[in-house]
Amino acid sequence: MRLLTWNIQCGKGCDGVTDLARIVSVARDLADADVYCFQEVSDNFVNLDGGADQSAQLASLLPGYRPVFRPAIETIDGDGRMHRFGNMTLSRLPVVQIANHLLPWPGAGGVRSMRRHALDVTVQTGFSALRIVNTHLEYHSAAQREAQIARLLDLQEEASASPKAGGSHIEPYVAQTLAASSLLCGDFNFDVSDPQHALIHGSKRRGLNYRDAWSICHPGQPRAFTCGLYDHGQWPDGPDCRDFIFATEDLSGRVRRVEVEGNTVASDHQPIFIELAD
Repeated sequence: MRLLTWNIQCGKGCDGVTDLARIVSVARDLADADVYCFQEVSDNFVNLDGGADQSAQLASLLPGYRPVFRPAIETIDGDGRMHRFGNMTLSRLPVVQIANHLLPWPGAGGVRSMRRHALDVTVQTGFSALRIVNTHLEYHSAAQREAQIARLLDLQEEASASPKAGGSHIEPYVAQTLAASSLLCGDFNFDVSDPQHALIHGSKRRGLNYRDAWSICHPGQPRAFTCGLYDHGQWPDGPDCRDFIFATEDLSGRVRRVEVEGNTVASDHQPIFIELAD
């Protein structure tokens, strides 16, 4: 099972060109993935997407994948036009459940920030049902980020404790198909050395806890940078590592590859790829 995650910056590359076709081309060249998780997908924010629905464009560029776009931000202006911004997951594996979790936003009025969310898509892999949690945490506020991390860990603890149902989906009381096994991926906006990384990687909740997939696959090896390699305007302090894939403990033995594509300039972030053995 192969997954790629990437903060695509609405398709805007370090060269200033917005090109979703380039995003998809780079992603597919790196990995013929079963699941693609993109952050910063825009719909009708003219300064970001030129007024286009990027979720529809990405869906058309990846035929054969079920597109799941859910916004963190969804507003309607005075002319009745909708504006949306959030994360998108596209899967060629069967999708059996979708949930969209708005994350905590404490002190929203006191700091530059935006609403954040976690797009939770359960897919059926060759080995089990698997929750793919695609997220993008707050950049400016460490306090908001910490509250969002706590909620992500709560969600994983809830999934671990929930009875696993299957089969019938004919009415809502029996339609829950939550899986405890999970990949949590995206742009977390903390560095690997930040204590907030340890909140996830070192979590000790009930049930299955998350562990950094890079550490599982490359123990003791230097971390590959995931942002700031080529966009020195937005990242004046140089390259950083803010994008991660965390895998629940039961998946540790399945992690075969974790790679960062370090050459593309199609976004200010670099894509990350993981392969799990069936």
